[in-house]
Amino acid sequence: MDNKKMNSTGVEDHILDVEHLSMYFTTKNRGKKSTVKAVDDVSFYVKRGETFGLVGESGCGKTTTGRTIIRLYDPTWGTVKFNGIEISGKMDRELHKYITDHIAMIFQDPIASLNPRMTVQEIIAEGLKIRGVKDPEELQKRVIAMLEHVGLQAEHASRYPHEFSGGQRQRIGIARALIVEPQLVIADEPVSALDVSVQAQVINLLNKLKQEMGLTILFIAHNLSVVKYFSDRIGVMYFGKLVEMADSNELFKNPLHPYTKALLSAIPEPDPLNEKKRVKLHYDPEIHHYGEGKQPSYHEVSPGHTIYCSDEEFEEYKKEWKA
Repeated sequence: MDNKKMNSTGVEDHILDVEHLSMYFTTKNRGKKSTVKAVDDVSFYVKRGETFGLVGESGCGKTTTGRTIIRLYDPTWGTVKFNGIEISGKMDRELHKYITDHIAMIFQDPIASLNPRMTVQEIIAEGLKIRGVKDPEELQKRVIAMLEHVGLQAEHASRYPHEFSGGQRQRIGIARALIVEPQLVIADEPVSALDVSVQAQVINLLNKLKQEMGLTILFIAHNLSVVKYFSDRIGVMYFGKLVEMADSNELFKNPLHPYTKALLSAIPEPDPLNEKKRVKLHYDPEIHHYGEGKQPSYHEVSPGHTIYCSDEEFEEYKKEWKA
């Protein structure tokens, strides 16, 4: 398969283009079928070498988006292009190899995502074996080098996951993802299950590895403080929709969508006196009054700052942004 560097729009710096991606699940309750729209018509792009943060409350669809991109789920419809090559079509051996060669995932739960019956050496080396590396000495050499790269030691290779702390297990998960030298890493809430002090260590490690290995990262999280520190651009999801997208500084300085404002208002203040006085915003989706002739779509209020809203709302957002 051709590894093209230019996407379909001719923009060379896009490594990932997600267009109208939807992922619906069918559920059955008391014999009645219903459809859950986990991801509903989501579009965004990720530039080569950047960290794109995808945020929102639990159940908003951000994890499903990441898993659909890497084809753990087959999308209901929509298009995903990686390096200009569509990876959302019919899965065959060639496409599967292309995805696994270039995209890796770091999972949320550092306990459940590691096989308790395998040693650290076996867990990390598995990706290399799938890619045809068979020499035991070569495997051991590369695994130890990667362990040291993520802040662990050579003797850890012979141990089992239960012998490590949560932070160390997540470092093992990071090593497993990066051993195959991917271009894109999908980090699905990699620090949410860790203590606050350990979260900072893992985030700093990811930042360091990103610079050293030239990685592009799709960073999925619900902690906006972490996302602001780590991400170049941020997309905000609500109920399966991407409602606002902007540069990190722009989003925190000029949030426009009511849901984004509600999320930002939930970030606690370090000063307990200010925190006690501060008013937290509540988002009510009923304020939009969408109907015939007022259907929402994506609008750009400034370069790179996109909002999902009706034409009428867009005029109000433009006035607010200019003010």
